Amino acid sequence: MRYLSDSFRPYAQSQGLDLHFWSTEERIPMDHDPDKLLHIFSNLLSNAIKYTPTGGDIYLQLDRRKDQGQEQLEISVRDTGPGIAASEIPLVFDRFYQVDDAASRSGTGTGIGLHLTRGLVQLLGGQIGLRSEVGKGSTFRVHLPITLRAEVYGRSIGVSPPTIPFGPIAPGYPPSPSPAPSSDRPHLLIVEDQADVVTYLTSILEADYQLSIAEDGERGIEMALADVPDLIVSDVMMPRKDGYELCTTLKEDLRTSHIPIVLLTAKADSESRISGLQRGADAYLSKPFAPQELLVRLQQLLHLRRTLQERYAAIGSVERKAEAVASREEVFLQRMRALVEAHLSDPDLNMPRVCKALEMSRSQVYKKIKALTGRTPSQYIRSIRLHHARRLLQSSDLNVSEVAYEVGFSSPFYFSNVFLAEFGVRPNETRK
Repeated sequence: MRYLSDSFRPYAQSQGLDLHFWSTEERIPMDHDPDKLLHIFSNLLSNAIKYTPTGGDIYLQLDRRKDQGQEQLEISVRDTGPGIAASEIPLVFDRFYQVDDAASRSGTGTGIGLHLTRGLVQLLGGQIGLRSEVGKGSTFRVHLPITLRAEVYGRSIGVSPPTIPFGPIAPGYPPSPSPAPSSDRPHLLIVEDQADVVTYLTSILEADYQLSIAEDGERGIEMALADVPDLIVSDVMMPRKDGYELCTTLKEDLRTSHIPIVLLTAKADSESRISGLQRGADAYLSKPFAPQELLVRLQQLLHLRRTLQERYAAIGSVERKAEAVASREEVFLQRMRALVEAHLSDPDLNMPRVCKALEMSRSQVYKKIKALTGRTPSQYIRSIRLHHARRLLQSSDLNVSEVAYEVGFSSPFYFSNVFLAEFGVRPNETRK
């Protein structure tokens, strides 16, 4: 907690505030969850700094108490800000609730942070309360049970200091984790400028998705073009470029047009919803939304993509589609197919040449084809060659080796094996 206080002190000083830390004890051994404590008190300190006028003070205080025979750690965050009216206090922990006082708000809050904070405190078996008086400030008190039930493995416990996300969201926060290539979880990009909403979305999605974070629409576009995620969840109202601009840009770019995009906004009117859908959004959720609703929408979008993969993976389905009514993705696959067919007998058609012809990076080509067909580019190119080989076997007098060379295989033996894997029969059996 002292480290947390020290990490917030520069931010408080930049706002003309003094941040004080005080504890009755130097050390308190107890069961605890460092990550959840980080989220709880980062949010409380951030709010205190955000709403306390210049020249004010903020206090982070730790005390050890006993309540009905149970030892408790009491951690309080007190500020000298404008305070909250007594009628508002019972509502401040409700999701998406905001104190309706323009003088005490900078317009950057969303009402999610305290709701999430209370949920985390309860998850730790604790309680959180608020005392406030208008004109004198507010005090949030968190009570956590002091227990020593956790089993300890090894000779000592070492906890590395966490990275502290302090203050309103700024360039570089939150850190954008790079998705682990070995993980089977889909890669999801969150584009959101509010730190508490990012924390809320992360708590909902981190178990099922690899997450990256962009702090506004412009950065979101840059990251989407560079990383080509599987899904994007974006706020609508953001600085620099909003969610509508992000949606239009990415849906019109061939490198990212296939990515499903979910827009989130507090604007629930039909005009705003229609505007989002017209920009190419695949789903549109108005705040407040139920976490399960977001999860189900994302699952549906992934299921739809798998259905499209099955159709696009069938090589013949793309060429049969009339180009006049073809989607942007079908046009891309037709272009890819035409490129391979133009070099059908060339065994040296490799990824660098393909990427150059498509004017896309290797990563972009790989993720685009993988997303559309479920196959790697090499597998997709090989499948195009094999389908041509099957037609040649059925319609020409060329022997198996000649057909293999004709479609770009330098080894008839390898050709026979991959043909069997693709169609379930050997090339000579196809001819019979």
